[in-house]
Amino acid sequence: MNEISCQFLVIGAGPGGYVAAIRAGQLGLDTVVVDDRKPGGTCLNIGCIPSKALIHAADEYFLMKEASEAKAIPGITAGAPSLDWPAVVGWKDGIVNRLNNGVTGLFKKARVKLVEGRARFIDGKTVIVTGETGEQRISAQTVVIATGSEPVELAALPFGGKVISSAEALSLAAPPQRLAVVGGGYIGVELGTAFAKLGSNVTVVEASDEILPLYDADLVKPVRQRLAHLGVAVMTGAKAQGLAGETSDLLVETSDGEERRIPCDTVLVTVGRRPVTEGWGREELVLDMDGPFIRTDETRRTAMRGVYAIGDVAGEPMLAHKAMAEGEMVAEIAAGHRRAFDHRAIPAICFTDPEIVSVGLSPADAKAQGIETTLGRFPFQASGRAMTLSREDGFVRVVARADNHLVLGIQAVGSGVSELSAAFSLALEMGACLEDVAGTIHAHPTLSESFQEAALGALGKALHV
Repeated sequence: MNEISCQFLVIGAGPGGYVAAIRAGQLGLDTVVVDDRKPGGTCLNIGCIPSKALIHAADEYFLMKEASEAKAIPGITAGAPSLDWPAVVGWKDGIVNRLNNGVTGLFKKARVKLVEGRARFIDGKTVIVTGETGEQRISAQTVVIATGSEPVELAALPFGGKVISSAEALSLAAPPQRLAVVGGGYIGVELGTAFAKLGSNVTVVEASDEILPLYDADLVKPVRQRLAHLGVAVMTGAKAQGLAGETSDLLVETSDGEERRIPCDTVLVTVGRRPVTEGWGREELVLDMDGPFIRTDETRRTAMRGVYAIGDVAGEPMLAHKAMAEGEMVAEIAAGHRRAFDHRAIPAICFTDPEIVSVGLSPADAKAQGIETTLGRFPFQASGRAMTLSREDGFVRVVARADNHLVLGIQAVGSGVSELSAAFSLALEMGACLEDVAGTIHAHPTLSESFQEAALGALGKALHV
């Protein structure tokens, strides 16, 4: 058996793992990263990147379709668009391949060794990697567990046949004529919206009382209105029971106990993701658990000396950019730097239509913590830039302490507001007060002005509302 020893070993080449490996290599650590898939993990290969590519393609197709029906900007008409789905999927796959090659190139640049295969721990410093060429034994001084997460499967709707996860949804042979989406969280609503724009008849089934249950009603309302405009049927307080015999309709139990059948060609199950904590030898390690996650401290150390866990396997929020930040931090700690992780300024984005952005505390979060707050809200109906984009739905909201005006959180819903997330996060990271945001000159006409206007509103100095 071939044997390798290194200073820094990363199990998993997803967003957290590959960033940890690259940063460790940059800092001069002898680094090895192991994965049995292409670099980039779920996010790059079957998640964030390909889904956003298809969402954009759906947006473009839908805009052309509206123009052909004289429903776009007055004075602009177009012929009916055509959809070459295999070409769209090929374009999406090309983006993924470019990014795969980019990560591989960054490994080489940082002198990181990529070992292809599945790793299994035999102790806290050693793994056996099984690949196409056999087995390798790798030992390291510092080990990082970055095994990511996987879709949750329902017992009544196991994956297979017409029942698919988000991964299969990104590589369908064609948009389904009738699509049932089980789970109204961000993944289900994002993909359901995209397929509706591509012409699918979409029904979203959500067990909670509202879709996107992690966000408050004010943020969700514009999304619900847009779904109705797109013809998407939404069933809340409803539970999927399985497929109905020969027809393979989706059986759903409504909140009042009635059974309904939803005719469908494809059932997309998006009821959440769970950390991958099995299949890599966790039983050989002495790790504390926090529910389904590996318990870590503020530096992402586990209960074992020299063993770290980052990304989805280490707890909420299960977001790629959170994993990246943790990966960079852990690599720097291994190289002797003093670092700790602060989760207060991590933005969460729904790439729905309209998009939702949230960073920091919501009004309800602040109230639950007993903090007296002042709120500022600016509607896009009063934004000149939103008017010129023909998308006036949504708003920006700022949550600040009532006593010293420290900004605690910012939320927004609207077309393209994902690009405001950096400004929102920076304000929290820098400890901005309302006066700081209000006193910053924002370019006109831009959607970003709404951030300043919301701050002014919270100070009682609103200008344009």
